Amino acid sequence: MAEAHQAVGFQFTVRPDGVDLRLSQEVIKNIYLSGVTAWKKRAIQFKNGVLAGVYPASPSSWLIVVIAMMSSLYIRIDPSLGMIDAIKDNLPRRDCMSVQTRAVLSAILFATGLWLFLIYLLRYTLKALLSYHGWIFESHGKMSTSTKVWLSLVKMFSGRRPLLYSFQASLPRLPVPSLDDTIQRYLDSVRPLLDSDQYDQMEILANDFKDSKAAQLQRYLMLKSWWATNYVSDWWEEYIYLRGRSPIMVNSNFYIMDLLYVTPTHRQAARAGNVVHAMLKYRRKLERGEHAPLRALGTVPMCSSQMERMFNTTRIPGIETDIVQHLTDRKHLVVYHKGRFFQVWLYTGGRHLLPSELETQFQRILNDTSEPQPGELKLAALTAGNRVPWARARIKYFGQGVNRVSLDAIESAAFFLTLDDEPQGYDPAKTDSLDSYAKSLLHGNCYDRWFDKSFTLISYPNGKMGINAEHSWADAPIVGHMWEYVLATDCFQLGYTEEGHCKGDVNKGLPHPTRLQWQIQKECQGVIETSYRSAKQIADDVDFHAYLFSDFGKGLIKKCRTSPDAFIQLALQLAQFRDQGVFCLTYESSMTRMFRDGRTETVRSCTSEAVAFVRAMEDTSATNTQRLGLFRKAADTHQNMYRLAMTGSGIDRHLFCLYIVSKYLGVDSPFLKKVLSEPWKLSTSQTPQQQLNLVDITKFPKYVGAGGGFGPVADDGYGVSYIIVGENLITFHISCKFSSADTDSCRFSQNIQKAMLDIQGLFKAENDKKMVELGTHVQLENGKKHI
Repeated sequence: MAEAHQAVGFQFTVRPDGVDLRLSQEVIKNIYLSGVTAWKKRAIQFKNGVLAGVYPASPSSWLIVVIAMMSSLYIRIDPSLGMIDAIKDNLPRRDCMSVQTRAVLSAILFATGLWLFLIYLLRYTLKALLSYHGWIFESHGKMSTSTKVWLSLVKMFSGRRPLLYSFQASLPRLPVPSLDDTIQRYLDSVRPLLDSDQYDQMEILANDFKDSKAAQLQRYLMLKSWWATNYVSDWWEEYIYLRGRSPIMVNSNFYIMDLLYVTPTHRQAARAGNVVHAMLKYRRKLERGEHAPLRALGTVPMCSSQMERMFNTTRIPGIETDIVQHLTDRKHLVVYHKGRFFQVWLYTGGRHLLPSELETQFQRILNDTSEPQPGELKLAALTAGNRVPWARARIKYFGQGVNRVSLDAIESAAFFLTLDDEPQGYDPAKTDSLDSYAKSLLHGNCYDRWFDKSFTLISYPNGKMGINAEHSWADAPIVGHMWEYVLATDCFQLGYTEEGHCKGDVNKGLPHPTRLQWQIQKECQGVIETSYRSAKQIADDVDFHAYLFSDFGKGLIKKCRTSPDAFIQLALQLAQFRDQGVFCLTYESSMTRMFRDGRTETVRSCTSEAVAFVRAMEDTSATNTQRLGLFRKAADTHQNMYRLAMTGSGIDRHLFCLYIVSKYLGVDSPFLKKVLSEPWKLSTSQTPQQQLNLVDITKFPKYVGAGGGFGPVADDGYGVSYIIVGENLITFHISCKFSSADTDSCRFSQNIQKAMLDIQGLFKAENDKKMVELGTHVQLENGKKHI
């Protein structure tokens, strides 16, 4: 226990002749080193803050401008056009200064002002350049001359060696689309889903909205877009996530899996030690802003604001709305094992614990045979159940005493770690191994993950790991970025001994992990049990199937000259129709991080072109040539919609914000109510891989992840997460509910597999036809030569 360890270092005894003080030299040394580390950290954060604050300029450029202005004093050339003299004449207390001092000070002040002006000029020039998105609409592999010039200008104004937050002030704001465009795109998106009468009715509602209330709501939205950095993100976080009163387990949280084929060590404590240490290294770079910003095409920067709340963050329940609590510089984590909560300090002597030291701490917890305290075993089920009972219980039972101290320890921890006692992971010999692994990560036993933490790290006895992440603070690519860094650091930098232990000396002198203490009343135990039963009902209803599609991957799809994402989305439409016999509103998530504070936008994948293609695939009279032509048209439409969503011209976030404004103003809109109440029966998302390119998967093909997934969005629909892994593998994570008689995750996965192969068969048939035609042409040419 760290507090006790430090208390032993300072003792005093009252004696007749005075007070006898005894100081521990070791503890004083640790306190000194901690102070040095803290000041060093502040200095680095200040330095990097200055570097990011003046970017794309640099502090040294200020000195260059000052020297240039000072030189002008001696060569009697005034580049300031008299401004230096004006400053000199208006300096306070100028009578107390010599003429030379006033001249130097005036030149420095003018140079500083000029330098700041140039910084803002560079920044706004870069912002104007980044507002151009024509490049994203160009055909893949083809780049126009104007785009090449634009890219060169962006590189020139982007400066050198940017830090994580260097581009934040230069990112453009998310534009508010025009009402006419949004409403027309919406009507186009629902046209294939409605019959003529339904569509006519929707068109009347849309036109009535456009002609009456829309302009007023749009003006308020424009005002917000000018005032706030992003007109969507704060409302999206609050109304979509934080105001939801239903359980966040399964319904909101998502998961990410470990490496698919490789387990670096089968020792649970050792793997957890390396992974936690790698996370601490990532957090240190994050706090200092030293990670490189993500950039499309290696040039166009992405917003990094979501990364700020990755660690030291907890969702705090409220009666009407939750809040996201983000703290700084947390030095401990909380570990859950077999119903007990332990606090583990992450620092000693002003440094992170080494992997071997963390392994020792985690092994001590695994070896601990103490029993859970009354009510402790299922305590975390409060975070898995409905939000209002949890909020009330938190106020009533955890507002004071040891319960408050222990809850504060959890909510202020860097993150939460669960040491599970059932092995999980991919086993080729077991067809349902990924299903069990996914359900364990998504909900576990409903009481062994703290679902309110920004993320819970889960460690299994066979050495496998995984993450369950809370969704309100960030989206999956943000957590995926951290996880890629951690896995690469774990496997290729830290490593293990031949026996599977963490490398480094074992420090047995560390204070033992501290058991958190609880005094949970019978009444509170009843609330916990109610939350547990509610959560277990949700978890037991999750029908999950994850599988590996290895027949072909991105490599073959790109040879077909089509977008891999469009290919998969059209396969999902074909699979959905074969599974349900009808088309449905389809959600695909795209990112808007090219804008400041951008998060996501919806791509409505079920288009008229996609429907025409699916019908052709099911029409036995249609030829392969016709089907392929319709596929290409549908793929082009999908790509264009995805690009519009990425560049701020999507449909759903605009309509969502108009609806929020209408609620604030008390304006009733049947059109917006109808739009916001439509169910997404097919919800899809692609999790990006290789964001950091720390591992060459062509050289190390086994070091790939299986991606992650989420729970079903609709009671009678599917949730599908897919991950394009390298050139030859695609993983699918499919969820639905057992309570729905219309859905079955295994059946849907078979339909996806067949749809993927059927579409690939179109290209194969076209290729075979071309080969036959080429062979016939060669034979004819040879026959002519013979004659």
